[in-house]
Amino acid sequence: MDQRLLHIQVCMYQYSRAIYRSIKDLIDPYVDNQLRLEYRREVLEACEQTMERLAKDPLYFSKPDRALFQDIRRFFPITAQAQVAWAVSEGVAAATGFIESQIEAGAFDGGVSRCRATTRKGKPCQRTPLPERDYCPSHQHLERASVAA
Repeated sequence: MDQRLLHIQVCMYQYSRAIYRSIKDLIDPYVDNQLRLEYRREVLEACEQTMERLAKDPLYFSKPDRALFQDIRRFFPITAQAQVAWAVSEGVAAATGFIESQIEAGAFDGGVSRCRATTRKGKPCQRTPLPERDYCPSHQHLERASVAA
């Protein structure tokens, strides 16, 4: 297995565990111990599945924080759901930021980097930069401007 992909999988595992650790004590305390243990397992599994999907298909997973919260909210009392939503949102945002940095570094394209410019709509340019450069041919004027500054 490629070293980069292994690194990404390990990091995503850590993100899923961090989310789980931050919310596991908030799981419904009013149920018996056996059911509470089952709830913990299901919350952990949902966290892991969300991070796996985010790592495997980052460009087509819309609102992973919302999806994870919808999957696990039934295991928490209503009084703890705001705190759970915040923890999930922060954890998934950190994981998404990591994935975006890996995409920019070219980890998901077989090591091919992407242009550092953004399009008119604010999306990252998807073109491959020139050799030994940070920008594609369409945005090479931006490199000259940054060198002059």
